[in-house]
Amino acid sequence: MGYAFSRDDIAYLGSAAGAAALPEVDALALTPASLLRDLDQLRRTHGDHTAALVETVRLRRRATAKLSDAREWLFTDDALQQATPTAVARHRAERLKGRTVHDVTCSIGAELAELAKECPVVIGSDLDDVRLAIAAHNLGVRGLDAREFDTAAADPAGASKSTSPGRPSSAGNVLLAKADALRPCSTAEVVIADPARRADGRRTHDPAKLQPPLPDLLAAYAGRDLAVKCAPGLDFDKLAWVGEIEVASLDGAVREACLWSPGLAERGVTRRATVLSSTRPPEVLTDAMPDDIPDREPGEWIIDPDGAVVRAGLVRHYAAEHGLWQLDPRIAYLTGDTVPAGMRGFRILDRMEFREKPLRAELHRRDCGPLEILTRGVDLDPDALRAKLKPRGKQPFSLVITRIGKTATVFLCATP
Repeated sequence: MGYAFSRDDIAYLGSAAGAAALPEVDALALTPASLLRDLDQLRRTHGDHTAALVETVRLRRRATAKLSDAREWLFTDDALQQATPTAVARHRAERLKGRTVHDVTCSIGAELAELAKECPVVIGSDLDDVRLAIAAHNLGVRGLDAREFDTAAADPAGASKSTSPGRPSSAGNVLLAKADALRPCSTAEVVIADPARRADGRRTHDPAKLQPPLPDLLAAYAGRDLAVKCAPGLDFDKLAWVGEIEVASLDGAVREACLWSPGLAERGVTRRATVLSSTRPPEVLTDAMPDDIPDREPGEWIIDPDGAVVRAGLVRHYAAEHGLWQLDPRIAYLTGDTVPAGMRGFRILDRMEFREKPLRAELHRRDCGPLEILTRGVDLDPDALRAKLKPRGKQPFSLVITRIGKTATVFLCATP
């Protein structure tokens, strides 16, 4: 669960004393082997602030792979786990460029930071006092009291330009306040929500069990332009969403689905896959693109499409875009004679019906050692199968095991 920060902790961490202490703490290893010794040393100089300092440094170290501003920000453990990665938030902000936006579940401000770069006015609200205090620190913003927020809600663009002597200063174009996500309190052009994806301590894919529940959010903002971040495991077919569903991945890992209301969706598009990379330009596929592909025997390569493409149901569209085709029309593995740029391909060396004993003999004949096993459409545990195959040689190989028609088939491939 992590350390439970208080508002006093946040005030200290944001003070000159806290800012001076954090580099000192960061100089320590804080590893499992050194932690007791490090804590003892820190308690002698920082007393009751030690736990907050140590937790902040450890969270910042974890956050660097996810958030671009991690080394300067404050977090809680839960908020960091739930925070939108910077690259994904930046992509969404670019889609909303030029609009006024209200993030009604703003948490510690990860989404707001990117929205503020593209949107003239950004409002963030949340019911959690500690997370709001952290967001204010992270963004350099002072929160508004209830009276002042009412003014901002009525005219967000005017509020950002106000120079009234009684108004607390806010950094740039961001306003923060405490508010219930299910009680509309602004006239911003777009509302963003990120419902918590846990119910009773367990991750849920039931829209009605999100916090706040998705049906309640839709009812609260009926007729408004709305973007709702959800888990990619949500059952989109049962959701019956009227608008666009975008599934986004980052560096090969599926990060989220975003539900875009009809006013924010691209005309003719109901499904979108956005493949983001730290090293390459993004690739975007939609269901408005062609999906005609040939029915052919396997080519030289097998390609496992990005998870966002699979989850968005755009495997055929991806194949058509890159001159590929499917191994089987019901299976998401693709094949072709070339590998799309930036993708990992498995060059086929041999193909056989999946039977354990002949496969083990073939691997032994090829002096198989390190063995990667990919499966789709078959009920197999790769780790258990690897133990049964007993690869003890030196040459690395990959197995792609899938169903072709009704036959379980194994492709022996060179390891990329």
